[in-house]
Amino acid sequence: MNLTKHPAGLILTAALLAATTLSGCAPLVLGGAVGGAFMVTDRRTSGAQVEDQGIELKAASRVREAMGERGHVNVTSYNRVALITGEVPSEADKLTVEQVVARTENVRSVVNELALMGNASMASRGSDIIVQAKVKATFVDARDLQANAFKVVVERGEVYLMGLVTEREATRAAELASTVSGVQKVIKVLHIISEEELARKQPAAPASSPK
Repeated sequence: MNLTKHPAGLILTAALLAATTLSGCAPLVLGGAVGGAFMVTDRRTSGAQVEDQGIELKAASRVREAMGERGHVNVTSYNRVALITGEVPSEADKLTVEQVVARTENVRSVVNELALMGNASMASRGSDIIVQAKVKATFVDARDLQANAFKVVVERGEVYLMGLVTEREATRAAELASTVSGVQKVIKVLHIISEEELARKQPAAPASSPK
């Protein structure tokens, strides 16, 4: 497994999985709504969540202006780290997209995972939506994992995990995602925190009422 370190504890790893158990990809819906309930359970600050939403919307718009109809590009931001996925026809286009996203306000760093190939088919993108839903459901069902700590992106059956998590959670989430039908590979684009940091981020238990 290759490991590339990025600023502020960000890690990017690829877990290659056996082809006999895997196969599948989903266009990312940019700028998803940030609801009150989600903000409560998300480990980012509310300000970071709003910044991430703004990054996704602005970057998507600027990429469209720069690229037009060339390529299929998605930008997902977590804690101001922008993950670029999808397909573009050339290395020059890949670099152009990266530069456009890097110049977007509030972006701290960029992880460019664009593939040099023709656009994924609609069938492939539809399959990715299904895989994404299955991975999220698997996290929800797991008793030892907080599902809302992870953002899941799927492209051509490759699952990207983003979040603010411990090494234990990162390993467990990758293991679970790798068991989902249709998953070809699991790539971790995660900010790793200590168990002590995680404990500080957990909401305090309500005080018991005096009897």
